[in-house]
Amino acid sequence: MQDYKKLQVWNRSHQLVLDLYIIVNQFPKEEKFGLISQIKRSSSSIPANIAEGCGRNSNKDLAQFLNIALGSLNEVSYFVLLAKDLNYINIENFSKLTDECNEIKAMLISLIKRIRTID
Repeated sequence: MQDYKKLQVWNRSHQLVLDLYIIVNQFPKEEKFGLISQIKRSSSSIPANIAEGCGRNSNKDLAQFLNIALGSLNEVSYFVLLAKDLNYINIENFSKLTDECNEIKAMLISLIKRIRTID
């Protein structure tokens, strides 16, 4: 069991959630129960699953929750692309968010590999 707040990947994913919450507030109101809800749900799932995995007793469990976080991150990446294609976000925000998603993805994959070699 470890303190998730000390993990750089958790901090980066938490900041991604905060950034996305600000951005989706500018989406059309009719998306409140559609895309906005999906982005909030999937993005907050990333740091939540990292935190939950850190509270488990085995590295196998931790790796499983990190994999779930990775899946949620892929969802977020798609929703960001969809938001750009719907002209809800500009290309600058799209690029920034996509770059951040890719960096967090690399961090998660690296952490998963490291944890699996410990067992």
